[in-house]
Amino acid sequence: MASRVDLPDKLYFKIGEVAKITGVKQHVLRYWESEFPSIRPQKTKSNQRLYRRRDLEATLAIKHLLYDQRFTIEGAKKYLREQGTDASLPPPDPEQVAAQAKKEALAELDLAVSSAQTAVVDQFHRRLLELRAEIVAFKEQFERDPHTNIPDVKED
Repeated sequence: MASRVDLPDKLYFKIGEVAKITGVKQHVLRYWESEFPSIRPQKTKSNQRLYRRRDLEATLAIKHLLYDQRFTIEGAKKYLREQGTDASLPPPDPEQVAAQAKKEALAELDLAVSSAQTAVVDQFHRRLLELRAEIVAFKEQFERDPHTNIPDVKED
């Protein structure tokens, strides 16, 4: 059985990176996507493929089955259906799995914090625009009639 390849410590990989890591050409990777349901890279708005770590590991498993074990495409599909993608490679290092899970959780947390910060900034921005509009309206009213009583300031 082939040894596990040391993968870069990243969440997503472009197709060129996957091709370099696996030693499989890009057109072959695209073909495998159509044949193996375990390879489902996400696509950006510009239609660029982004392979997750599990897509990359599935690609390595498929390569091992096809190139090293000499399975046919159909044989590899059947094997993976029966055994699962992980069965075709040695088990991952538990410390690496834990570190990867921690990294993914931190990335999700960073995204949530960033979204919350954006929401707060947007809320303050809207309120500032409302206040500006009130000041402009008051200024226009005062310029029309300087003897207008100044309205009581309301506090939120």
